[in-house]
Amino acid sequence: MTQQDNKSLLLQVKSVTKRYHEGSIDTLVLNGVDLDVYSGEQLAIVGTSGSGKSTLLHIMGTLDKPSNGQVTLQGEDLYTLSASRQAKVRNQDLGFIYQFHHLLPEFSALENVAMPGLIQGRDRKSVEQEASALLERVGLGHRLNHTPSEMSGGERQRTAIARALINKPKLVLADEPTGNLDAASGESVYELIRELGSQLGTAFVVVTHDPKLAARMDRQLRMKDGHLYHTKEALEADAQELA
Repeated sequence: MTQQDNKSLLLQVKSVTKRYHEGSIDTLVLNGVDLDVYSGEQLAIVGTSGSGKSTLLHIMGTLDKPSNGQVTLQGEDLYTLSASRQAKVRNQDLGFIYQFHHLLPEFSALENVAMPGLIQGRDRKSVEQEASALLERVGLGHRLNHTPSEMSGGERQRTAIARALINKPKLVLADEPTGNLDAASGESVYELIRELGSQLGTAFVVVTHDPKLAARMDRQLRMKDGHLYHTKEALEADAQELA
Protein backbone atom coordinates (compact mmCIF):
# COMPACT_ATOMS: atom_id res chain seq x y z
CA MET A 1 0.00 0.00 0.00
CA THR A 2 1.39 3.42 -0.96
CA GLN A 3 1.23 6.69 0.93
CA GLN A 4 -1.47 7.81 -1.52
CA ASP A 5 -3.63 4.81 -0.64
CA ASN A 6 -3.96 5.45 3.08
CA LYS A 7 -3.09 9.12 3.74
CA SER A 8 -4.43 12.42 2.48
CA LEU A 9 -2.30 14.90 0.56
CA LEU A 10 -1.09 17.60 2.95
CA LEU A 11 1.52 19.71 1.16
CA GLN A 12 2.41 19.82 -2.51
CA VAL A 13 5.42 21.36 -4.22
CA LYS A 14 4.93 21.90 -7.96
CA SER A 15 7.73 22.76 -10.41
CA VAL A 16 9.59 24.89 -7.86
CA THR A 17 12.69 26.67 -9.08
CA LYS A 18 14.96 28.89 -7.01
CA ARG A 19 17.62 31.20 -8.38
CA TYR A 20 19.88 33.55 -6.49
CA HIS A 21 21.31 36.60 -8.26
CA GLU A 22 24.44 38.33 -7.03
CA GLY A 23 25.81 40.87 -9.48
CA SER A 24 26.40 39.08 -12.76
CA ILE A 25 26.33 35.64 -11.09
CA ASP A 26 23.13 33.61 -11.46
CA THR A 27 22.96 30.47 -9.30
CA LEU A 28 20.26 27.85 -9.88
CA VAL A 29 19.66 26.11 -6.52
CA LEU A 30 16.39 24.27 -7.22
CA ASN A 31 15.48 23.07 -10.68
CA GLY A 32 11.82 22.21 -11.17
CA VAL A 33 11.25 20.31 -7.91
CA ASP A 34 8.03 18.35 -7.37
CA LEU A 35 7.10 16.81 -4.02
CA ASP A 36 3.95 15.50 -2.34
CA VAL A 37 3.84 15.22 1.46
CA TYR A 38 1.06 13.18 3.03
CA SER A 39 -0.62 13.59 6.40
CA GLY A 40 1.17 11.79 9.20
CA GLU A 41 4.09 10.56 7.10
CA GLN A 42 7.74 10.88 8.06
CA LEU A 43 9.86 11.83 5.09
CA ALA A 44 13.62 12.29 4.89
CA ILE A 45 15.46 14.28 2.24
CA VAL A 46 19.15 13.45 2.09
CA GLY A 47 21.89 15.27 0.24
CA THR A 48 25.29 16.84 0.59
CA SER A 49 25.85 20.44 1.65
CA GLY A 50 24.85 22.77 -1.17
CA SER A 51 22.49 20.29 -2.81
CA GLY A 52 19.47 22.54 -2.22
CA LYS A 53 17.70 20.55 0.49
CA SER A 54 17.62 23.33 3.09
CA THR A 55 16.45 25.84 0.49
CA LEU A 56 13.59 23.51 -0.42
CA LEU A 57 12.65 23.16 3.25
CA HIS A 58 12.64 26.93 3.72
CA ILE A 59 10.39 27.38 0.69
CA MET A 60 8.01 24.71 2.01
CA GLY A 61 7.83 26.69 5.25
CA THR A 62 7.38 30.14 3.60
CA LEU A 63 10.75 31.23 4.98
CA ASP A 64 12.07 31.79 1.43
CA LYS A 65 10.19 32.54 -1.78
CA PRO A 66 10.48 30.38 -4.91
CA SER A 67 11.55 32.02 -8.16
CA ASN A 68 8.91 29.95 -9.95
CA GLY A 69 6.46 27.22 -9.04
CA GLN A 70 3.79 26.65 -6.44
CA VAL A 71 3.56 25.38 -2.85
CA THR A 72 0.13 24.42 -1.50
CA LEU A 73 -0.87 23.38 2.01
CA GLN A 74 -4.16 21.47 2.00
CA GLY A 75 -4.91 23.05 -1.38
CA GLU A 76 -4.11 26.64 -0.35
CA ASP A 77 -1.36 28.33 -2.39
CA LEU A 78 1.02 29.63 0.28
CA TYR A 79 2.64 32.22 -1.97
CA THR A 80 -0.61 34.00 -2.84
CA LEU A 81 -1.11 34.80 0.85
CA SER A 82 -0.24 38.09 2.54
CA ALA A 83 2.81 38.22 4.79
CA SER A 84 0.60 38.31 7.89
CA ARG A 85 -1.40 35.29 6.72
CA GLN A 86 1.84 33.40 5.99
CA ALA A 87 3.02 34.18 9.52
CA LYS A 88 -0.23 32.77 10.88
CA VAL A 89 0.22 29.57 8.85
CA ARG A 90 3.77 29.21 10.20
CA ASN A 91 2.50 29.63 13.75
CA GLN A 92 -0.60 27.42 13.54
CA ASP A 93 0.01 24.79 10.88
CA LEU A 94 3.79 24.38 10.72
CA GLY A 95 6.49 23.56 13.24
CA PHE A 96 10.22 24.12 12.76
CA ILE A 97 13.30 22.36 14.16
CA TYR A 98 16.71 23.74 13.26
CA GLN A 99 20.27 22.38 13.41
CA PHE A 100 21.04 25.26 15.78
CA HIS A 101 18.05 24.97 18.09
CA HIS A 102 17.32 28.74 18.15
CA LEU A 103 16.06 28.64 21.72
CA LEU A 104 15.85 32.03 23.42
CA PRO A 105 18.79 32.03 25.85
CA GLU A 106 17.20 34.17 28.56
CA PHE A 107 14.08 31.99 28.87
CA SER A 108 13.60 28.62 30.55
CA ALA A 109 12.77 25.42 28.69
CA LEU A 110 9.13 25.82 29.73
CA GLU A 111 8.99 29.42 28.49
CA ASN A 112 10.68 28.53 25.19
CA VAL A 113 8.23 25.71 24.49
CA ALA A 114 5.21 27.81 25.47
CA MET A 115 6.24 30.80 23.31
CA PRO A 116 4.49 29.81 20.01
CA GLY A 117 1.25 29.18 21.89
CA LEU A 118 1.45 32.55 23.62
CA ILE A 119 2.15 34.25 20.27
CA GLN A 120 -1.03 32.59 19.00
CA GLY A 121 -2.91 34.34 21.80
CA ARG A 122 -3.83 31.25 23.78
CA ASP A 123 -4.40 31.25 27.54
CA ARG A 124 -1.05 31.30 29.36
CA LYS A 125 -1.97 28.77 32.03
CA SER A 126 -3.24 26.15 29.56
CA VAL A 127 -0.29 26.69 27.21
CA GLU A 128 2.21 26.29 30.05
CA GLN A 129 0.43 23.10 31.15
CA GLU A 130 0.73 21.72 27.61
CA ALA A 131 4.37 22.82 27.42
CA SER A 132 5.12 21.08 30.71
CA ALA A 133 3.43 17.89 29.47
CA LEU A 134 5.40 17.97 26.22
CA LEU A 135 8.69 18.46 28.04
CA GLU A 136 7.78 15.54 30.28
CA ARG A 137 7.04 13.50 27.17
CA VAL A 138 10.48 14.19 25.68
CA GLY A 139 12.17 13.28 28.96
CA LEU A 140 12.78 16.79 30.27
CA GLY A 141 10.25 17.07 33.06
CA HIS A 142 13.15 17.75 35.42
CA ARG A 143 14.45 20.63 33.24
CA LEU A 144 11.39 22.88 33.07
CA ASN A 145 13.07 25.86 34.70
CA HIS A 146 16.53 25.45 33.18
CA THR A 147 17.79 27.87 30.53
CA PRO A 148 19.47 26.56 27.35
CA SER A 149 22.94 27.24 28.77
CA GLU A 150 22.15 24.83 31.60
CA MET A 151 21.21 21.98 29.25
CA SER A 152 23.20 19.60 27.04
CA GLY A 153 23.00 19.73 23.24
CA GLY A 154 20.63 16.79 23.14
CA GLU A 155 18.40 18.35 25.80
CA ARG A 156 18.27 21.64 23.90
CA GLN A 157 17.26 19.83 20.73
CA ARG A 158 14.55 17.87 22.53
CA THR A 159 13.26 21.19 23.88
CA ALA A 160 13.17 22.50 20.32
CA ILE A 161 11.12 19.46 19.25
CA ALA A 162 8.63 20.12 22.06
CA ARG A 163 8.41 23.77 20.98
CA ALA A 164 7.71 22.73 17.39
CA LEU A 165 4.76 20.62 18.57
CA ILE A 166 3.10 22.98 21.06
CA ASN A 167 0.49 24.28 18.58
CA LYS A 168 -0.25 20.78 17.24
CA PRO A 169 0.94 21.57 13.70
CA LYS A 170 -0.02 19.53 10.67
CA LEU A 171 3.61 19.45 9.49
CA VAL A 172 7.02 19.82 11.17
CA LEU A 173 10.00 20.83 9.03
CA ALA A 174 13.36 19.81 10.51
CA ASP A 175 16.66 21.09 9.10
CA GLU A 176 19.63 18.90 10.08
CA PRO A 177 18.18 18.34 13.58
CA THR A 178 21.08 16.08 14.62
CA GLY A 179 23.85 17.94 12.82
CA ASN A 180 25.48 19.28 16.00
CA LEU A 181 24.93 16.23 18.19
CA ASP A 182 27.07 13.23 19.03
CA ALA A 183 25.95 9.85 17.70
CA ALA A 184 24.05 8.80 20.82
CA SER A 185 22.18 12.12 21.14
CA GLY A 186 21.43 12.12 17.40
CA GLU A 187 20.00 8.63 17.67
CA SER A 188 17.82 9.74 20.58
CA VAL A 189 16.46 12.73 18.66
CA TYR A 190 15.56 10.64 15.61
CA GLU A 191 13.85 8.04 17.76
CA LEU A 192 11.88 10.83 19.41
CA ILE A 193 10.78 12.24 16.06
CA ARG A 194 9.65 8.77 14.97
CA GLU A 195 7.79 8.14 18.21
CA LEU A 196 6.04 11.50 18.47
CA GLY A 197 5.16 11.59 14.79
CA SER A 198 3.47 8.21 15.05
CA GLN A 199 1.66 9.06 18.29
CA LEU A 200 0.48 12.56 17.37
CA GLY A 201 -0.21 12.06 13.66
CA THR A 202 2.01 14.98 12.73
CA ALA A 203 3.86 14.81 9.41
CA PHE A 204 7.64 15.35 9.54
CA VAL A 205 9.97 16.35 6.70
CA VAL A 206 13.59 16.02 7.82
CA VAL A 207 16.56 17.13 5.73
CA THR A 208 19.87 15.52 6.61
CA HIS A 209 23.22 14.51 5.16
CA ASP A 210 23.11 11.20 7.06
CA PRO A 211 21.49 8.40 4.99
CA LYS A 212 21.62 5.91 7.88
CA LEU A 213 19.43 8.09 10.05
CA ALA A 214 17.18 8.95 7.10
CA ALA A 215 16.58 5.25 6.45
CA ARG A 216 14.52 5.10 9.66
CA MET A 217 11.86 7.37 8.18
CA ASP A 218 8.85 6.18 6.17
CA ARG A 219 10.21 7.49 2.90
CA GLN A 220 13.58 8.77 1.69
CA LEU A 221 14.30 11.16 -1.17
CA ARG A 222 17.59 12.55 -2.44
CA MET A 223 18.53 16.11 -3.37
CA LYS A 224 21.31 16.39 -5.90
CA ASP A 225 22.28 19.44 -7.98
CA GLY A 226 18.90 21.05 -7.41
CA HIS A 227 16.90 17.97 -8.42
CA LEU A 228 14.84 15.74 -6.13
CA TYR A 229 15.07 11.99 -6.71
CA HIS A 230 13.45 8.95 -5.22
CA THR A 231 16.12 6.89 -3.47
CA LYS A 232 16.24 4.25 -6.21
CA GLU A 233 16.68 6.91 -8.88
CA ALA A 234 19.43 8.60 -6.85
CA LEU A 235 21.32 5.33 -6.44
CA GLU A 236 21.10 4.72 -10.17
CA ALA A 237 22.40 8.24 -10.85
CA ASP A 238 25.29 7.70 -8.42
CA ALA A 239 26.13 4.36 -10.08
CA GLN A 240 26.28 6.04 -13.48
CA GLU A 241 28.67 8.68 -12.13
CA LEU A 242 30.96 6.02 -10.68
CA ALA A 243 30.92 3.86 -13.84
